[in-house]
Amino acid sequence: MSTSLPSFLASQTAPRLAPPAMLDALRARFGERCSTALAVREQHGRDESPFDVSPPQAVVFAESSEDVAFVVKLAHEHAVPVIPYGVGSSLEGHLLAVQGGISIDLGRMNQVLSINAEDLTATVQAGVTRMRLNEEIRHTGLFFPIDPGADATIGGMSATRASGTNAVRYGTMRENVLGLSVVTASGDIVRTGTRARKSSAGYDLTRLFVGSEGTLGVISEITVRLYPQPEAISAAVCSFPSLAAAVDTTITVIQSGVPIARCELLDTNAVRAVNRHDRLTLREGPMLLMEFHGTPAGVAEQAEAVQQIARGFGGEDFEWATTPEQRTRLWTARHHAFFAALQMKPGCRAVTTDTCVPISRLAECLLDTVADADASGLPYFLVGHVGDGNFHVGYLIDPHKPEERELAERLNRQVVARAIRLEGTCSGEHGIGLHKMGFLVDEAGAEAVALMRTLKQALDPKNIMNPGKIFAL
Repeated sequence: MSTSLPSFLASQTAPRLAPPAMLDALRARFGERCSTALAVREQHGRDESPFDVSPPQAVVFAESSEDVAFVVKLAHEHAVPVIPYGVGSSLEGHLLAVQGGISIDLGRMNQVLSINAEDLTATVQAGVTRMRLNEEIRHTGLFFPIDPGADATIGGMSATRASGTNAVRYGTMRENVLGLSVVTASGDIVRTGTRARKSSAGYDLTRLFVGSEGTLGVISEITVRLYPQPEAISAAVCSFPSLAAAVDTTITVIQSGVPIARCELLDTNAVRAVNRHDRLTLREGPMLLMEFHGTPAGVAEQAEAVQQIARGFGGEDFEWATTPEQRTRLWTARHHAFFAALQMKPGCRAVTTDTCVPISRLAECLLDTVADADASGLPYFLVGHVGDGNFHVGYLIDPHKPEERELAERLNRQVVARAIRLEGTCSGEHGIGLHKMGFLVDEAGAEAVALMRTLKQALDPKNIMNPGKIFAL
């Protein structure tokens, strides 16, 4: 069984400090773009996870792949860790400097390098956020569908193999990244993939780096797939008498082959939180937020099919959001669910987990998880991209009460163990980071993790690329 994070952190090696000569070289190259100020370091030493770790030794604000390569080459020479940083929205401790080192902030690498509308592709620097990309390509009639809750960077989304609310129809970053520029542990810039939709040429290095969480290289540029904006879009809200009814509706919709674009579950706690945070008046009960894409006739047909299924499980008539403004307000509220929930318990931190199971096992996994959470007495909220069997639970804890932290971690272990037992995964989209290292062994097996470790040691023999994440060396 997995160990808790505090004991894992205690076992981490001592920080590997950059020598004065290395810091001097960084200051000479980057000037004010290299900072050792405590406030800047602390900002880059914390994400949305509940874990407290000492900040990195310095922060470099890169503006190009060449900037990243310069930092990594120095780090390789001195065997100093480097940690990529996007917007700091990760939930599993991905960007924490557990072994010290240099944080490379990619936020200034925010250029859309090319838009090839005829081929439905775009190439961007790693610091471009998903919202920025969609703003840049709106005039083409195309859009980028991957939509995690935060306005994350494309580089960070690639590194964690992110998905989000549209994944049930459009897939995850795994399916939507065509090629990368990656700075390897030796400081070389390697390009993987092409703009072609398929290839049989050599090893699939793109898939190797997508989801590697910065442990094999720093992703600096990404070529992604784009999609035509649907002719018609309608969003609907449907409330249910119970969580079970909402989940059973979802399962039936997916098994019936309805090409729904979004199918999001909010439990009563999450609905109550977003109502207060976004000043909405949604009915405070289990709820599905759905969206349909296609032609006007196709959207109407999809919606009618789902409405009939929902009624069979006691769902109320749909409440529609048909204008862009109404849809934006609705989905913005959904994306605010994490921060809205934090406000329900002032001063709290959230211990979050996400799992993904085969759609046929969703009801068993999710409802047993809720029963455990209710029995614990710990405040929590649940949201889910349930159309693809993925759901998230956030346990709200007082950071000054160790007993609450331990209870939340015990509940987390139960959720993950249940998902793995049901042939699912320990993480549908958050990634492994620090928090789920033991769970990866439970899921993949010691032999598979040993193979991953072999790849890591071959590509990063000095263990400088975001060390201490995914697995320990």
